[in-house]
Amino acid sequence: MIKTIVHDPAILSQVAVPATKLDANTVTDLLDTLQANAANCVGMAANMIGVNQQIIVVQMGPMAVPMINPKIVKKQQPYQTSEGCLSLTGERPTKRYKQITVSYLDRQFQPQQQTFNGFIAQIIQHEVDHLAGILI
Repeated sequence: MIKTIVHDPAILSQVAVPATKLDANTVTDLLDTLQANAANCVGMAANMIGVNQQIIVVQMGPMAVPMINPKIVKKQQPYQTSEGCLSLTGERPTKRYKQITVSYLDRQFQPQQQTFNGFIAQIIQHEVDHLAGILI
């Protein structure tokens, strides 16, 4: 189901709690909401739709990939950039890494670990920051 985007910094700055299999519907809601906002958005965290669980979805080319309880376990090659956010107005400077390795659960709650580069890595870092209550 397509959900309304949260713009309240007080909600967005809360640290998300780990997701369980009971939160599987949130994955569907995030995917639907990301698709509905595809013109302006390439990633989304659950708190952006008012759900305080550690779930993100990331647009990777033609497919959107959900990550449940994602943890960045390795970071390489820091750089400075500027980012926007669907929940906030304008762009802000931030530090990101060109390559990251992420440990997460997939939609079937199976453990995965994968390395990402470039813009996909940047999107994941932005969304993982949301889960930590960090706003750019």
